[in-house]
Amino acid sequence: MEFPIQASPSLLYQYISTPSGLSEWYADDVNSRGELFTFIWDGSEEEAKLLSKKNGERVKFRWEVDDETPYYFEIRIQVDEITKDVSIMITDFADDDEVDEGKMLWENMISDLKQVLGSN
Repeated sequence: MEFPIQASPSLLYQYISTPSGLSEWYADDVNSRGELFTFIWDGSEEEAKLLSKKNGERVKFRWEVDDETPYYFEIRIQVDEITKDVSIMITDFADDDEVDEGKMLWENMISDLKQVLGSN
């Protein structure tokens, strides 16, 4: 999924890669111990391992359900070389019957991020 967003890539990266940034829009609270991030929603906790990150560009997490589970999500910042327009690109694993729900969830979360950033 692609979401145009009016924000500098360096500021945006802070909101997608740090526990304090992620807790502003993605979850109620986020803690990290090294590569292990704990996301908290309404008192429920989910753990995800930070698989990779590229400074100023992207982060990729895998939910720690078990080693065999491919549940992951990636948030990437894309800047158009000509127009300099900034977009957030979301890649998220979902079962076929959960795709629409996942899209709605991301649309709501990115809307929250835009509100935090003061971007429309």
